[in-house]
Amino acid sequence: VQLQASGGGLVQAGGSLRLSCAASGGTLDYLTYSWFRQAPGKEREGLSCIGRRGYTTYYTDSVKGRFTISRDSAENTVYLLMNSLKPEDTAVYYCAAARRLSGCTVRDGAMDYWGKGTQVTVSS
Repeated sequence: VQLQASGGGLVQAGGSLRLSCAASGGTLDYLTYSWFRQAPGKEREGLSCIGRRGYTTYYTDSVKGRFTISRDSAENTVYLLMNSLKPEDTAVYYCAAARRLSGCTVRDGAMDYWGKGTQVTVSS
């Protein structure tokens, strides 16, 4: 399975971006998706995840209320809508997928597949 993330860029504080992650190849059944980010000099942080049917979602406290995860199963694509962006949101954002029967997780050790990152830069 290959994951292709896109949608990063430069935005002013308070602005919005929508990241996309398209999955292709292999068997896409039972895939749950997660978003992570890693800022320079910091550890990778799990932000959000969505279950295989889209009913289950999770957000870490730092993005809760500002970011929204969604998925289009027909297009095998997951999105991360990021509103009210702050300079501290600046990081490389990664999508990842885990094959699970239920729920979702942002534990990076549980991911089966990773996409290449996309840079998000928020200017003050």
